[in-house]
Amino acid sequence: MKLTPVKPRTKPELAAEDATASGEVEKGKTLKKATKKEIKRISKAQRLFYADARHSLLIILQGRDAAGKDGTIRKVFSAVNPQGCTVTSFKAPTDAERTHDFLWRVHQAVPGRGMIGIFNRSHYEDVLVPRVHELIDEAEWTRRYRQINDFERLLTEQKVVVLKFMLHISPDEQKRRLNDRLSDSKKNWKFRKEDLDDRSRWERFTGAYRDLLQATSTKWAPWYVVPADDKKVRNWLIARTIADALEALDPQYPKPDPEVEGVEIV
Repeated sequence: MKLTPVKPRTKPELAAEDATASGEVEKGKTLKKATKKEIKRISKAQRLFYADARHSLLIILQGRDAAGKDGTIRKVFSAVNPQGCTVTSFKAPTDAERTHDFLWRVHQAVPGRGMIGIFNRSHYEDVLVPRVHELIDEAEWTRRYRQINDFERLLTEQKVVVLKFMLHISPDEQKRRLNDRLSDSKKNWKFRKEDLDDRSRWERFTGAYRDLLQATSTKWAPWYVVPADDKKVRNWLIARTIADALEALDPQYPKPDPEVEGVEIV
């Protein structure tokens, strides 16, 4: 099984059953082995990617509360050299950030060439949240879709490869994970009162996500909807997609400087 990009102008269903992987999926020890294989592919490709420094890779992780963004980062990038990777977590804009356009803070976090940048939530929060909470109208969120598409096109034309993953979980699985956070002292810190507020708006968030995916999955920056109820399957599918993308760039070690070629150290 492989993730397939959301076709442009297509609206995914995002039904509860879509949060469980269908089709041929690795299981048990086989899945564990398959995930390790993909992580090794990422590690090997990243060494070349960093040295090659012709492209950068921007990975966007979006999803509801408890969808597994943190867990994905810990597992999928466990073998990546930290020197070539950055993680940015976007929270509510600061007062200073509100004085600029909503993409201002995002552009500053885009990875440079040779780097992998991971967005734990992203500029899409500035469409989803204000829309669901009725802070912006349809004209504004439609305008932001267009601005995001233009922004991401600009990035790709500057050799930034953009991969966007929407971690899709079911309401039952979210309930289980939120209860876990309440009952486990090691996870209490993750729980916010706002999580329950957003959960009460489940259908509104679903509608907002469906519209967003339809409007902003493009040929240059595609969305992938990841069935995320099973954490291990989620990690395997995302790791495989990233490894494929890195290898498709065919990164190479740069040729040595002609001035030092053949030099002997004595």
